[in-house]
Amino acid sequence: MTALRLSVENLLASPNEAAFAEVIAEHVRATSGHRPSPSEIRSWQRSLPALARDLADAGLRRVEMLVEYKLPLTSKRVDVILAGVHPRTGEDSYVVVELKQWSRAEPSELGEHLVIVDGMPGGERLNPAEQVRRYCEYMRDFLGVLNGKPNAVYGAAYLHNAMDLDVDGLADQVRDERSRLFTKQRRGEFLRYLGERLADKPGADAADRLLRSAVAPSKQLMTYASKEIREREQFTLLDEQQVAYEMVMGAVERARRADSKQVVIVTGGPGSGKSVIALSLLGELFRQGRSALHATGSQSFTQTMRRYPGRGNTRIKNLFRYFNSFTDAEQNSLDVLICDEAHRIRETSTNRFTPAAKRSGRSQLDELLSAARVPVFLLDEHQVVRPGELGTVESIERYARHKGYDVRFVSLDEQFRCGGSRKYEQWVLRLLGLADGDPMAWDGDEDFEVRLADSPYELETFLRAQTGTARMTAGFCWPWSDPRPDQTLVNDVVIGDWARPWNVKSDRAVGDYPPSMLWASEPNGFGQVGCIYTAQGFEYDWNGVILGPDLTVQDGRLVTVRQENKDPAFKSRKTVPDSDFDLLVRHVYKVLLTRGMRGTVIYAMNHELRSFLAGLMHPTSGKQRGT
Repeated sequence: MTALRLSVENLLASPNEAAFAEVIAEHVRATSGHRPSPSEIRSWQRSLPALARDLADAGLRRVEMLVEYKLPLTSKRVDVILAGVHPRTGEDSYVVVELKQWSRAEPSELGEHLVIVDGMPGGERLNPAEQVRRYCEYMRDFLGVLNGKPNAVYGAAYLHNAMDLDVDGLADQVRDERSRLFTKQRRGEFLRYLGERLADKPGADAADRLLRSAVAPSKQLMTYASKEIREREQFTLLDEQQVAYEMVMGAVERARRADSKQVVIVTGGPGSGKSVIALSLLGELFRQGRSALHATGSQSFTQTMRRYPGRGNTRIKNLFRYFNSFTDAEQNSLDVLICDEAHRIRETSTNRFTPAAKRSGRSQLDELLSAARVPVFLLDEHQVVRPGELGTVESIERYARHKGYDVRFVSLDEQFRCGGSRKYEQWVLRLLGLADGDPMAWDGDEDFEVRLADSPYELETFLRAQTGTARMTAGFCWPWSDPRPDQTLVNDVVIGDWARPWNVKSDRAVGDYPPSMLWASEPNGFGQVGCIYTAQGFEYDWNGVILGPDLTVQDGRLVTVRQENKDPAFKSRKTVPDSDFDLLVRHVYKVLLTRGMRGTVIYAMNHELRSFLAGLMHPTSGKQRGT
């Protein structure tokens, strides 16, 4: 975990608040690749000195301040964590503080914990009291130093520019001692709150223990799906994730009262929490007795979702459907239809093999929008990887508004996959030409490891030695054979004298090899090479990616080589022109490169590309280069 450590004394003694803000900005740029906005810099200049003065007045000058603390396995940063000693127990004690410069805010009618902030564009925000409560809960879930210590972490939102009347109603949503809310009018209460949880003793040791804490294994989405559906939610939704959740739940209630249709579009990159939101929604709606279904366009993803929560419970299993399951659905027959991975929506639910009598000519998007009072679309436009996939924000919004439906948006701006490394995500996007700017050097990230392998043997050996889950994937540059009659797989992926099979094609196991939809989650999936059609939507701890011969480099930029690609979906230049092929292949590799939670090891078949990647890796960090 990363944070900038500041002392109360240094903050109080500094005559130059702008210089302090620049130090914090440089820390954020160096550790996350994120360039702070002017509003963030102003917040540091104004809010941190105010907090330091409060700590001094409370007699807590020796408390350690951890500024812009990065939550484990995410890119989300907490404003300040105060680390110290509890005055009664003598144990480590932490107070998470969310600092807001808001002058006026009021509860929103769109969701239980949503607020509208005066003068701030961009729609609803999460109530800061709920925001900080969830930070505390998340830390307790993931930090080993807090295991078995439920009273070691507390939370407070401090609106130091606002009076009570300016934020009337926000404090009504406070749940417990981890979600307190204070205004400048209640500064005295804030100081007492701090003094009851922190002693005037050095907090450096407590800060050390927090920053060095082991991170508990991430709650794997598939493993916990059953508990998520049957019991109380297992996932702690943060910030925009909770905004999306409450936006949908509010839309359900509004649609019921007004007998109308509400459409919610949620966008976010890999690992931003779209599927966690989907499961949380489905679990709560199911518990409330609402009619709701989860749908995707991915057989692997849907079958895996069915397998975990559906064991022994056909009713729950049947909550997971495909996008083409709604051709005959009655108008508004569901309260909610959660369309996960909506970037995989296709033009129609039928194809050339569908009998003519069953071809309605109706668009798949129209079927999905029609089926529920609240259709929810969760998507990442960079994951469109097949010809004919039409799930974009523009297409969904345009069609919904054409039908006269109300449309609301939530953007998930955080990264929870790839160790929460926004830097790695940006590195991948620029490498593949999917973001502005030339490919950038990789100078390391303590939360995510990137290595280059000199051979597929080295890649596989490294993955096999890791603890946790690991999988190999590759671009679709080899044929994909059917299994042999003796229930063995053909070693289709051949690189020199190294040869391995693709994962099983079908939804039935072949010998000891798991079916396609369980390749990412069953132990026997290791040793087979996954392709885009089985890897998309899944995650594992360690990610091995073979960049096939359909990628090379020219003049410092990656280019695609169509004749080296063997994906049958890309075969026809008539249906997939070269420009579409180029973009789709880049999307494929973007998906493959962003499946890992702890690290990615890359092998490039093309010699020039392998040399180019080596030149991008930090020259002084051997472990980052895999040497």
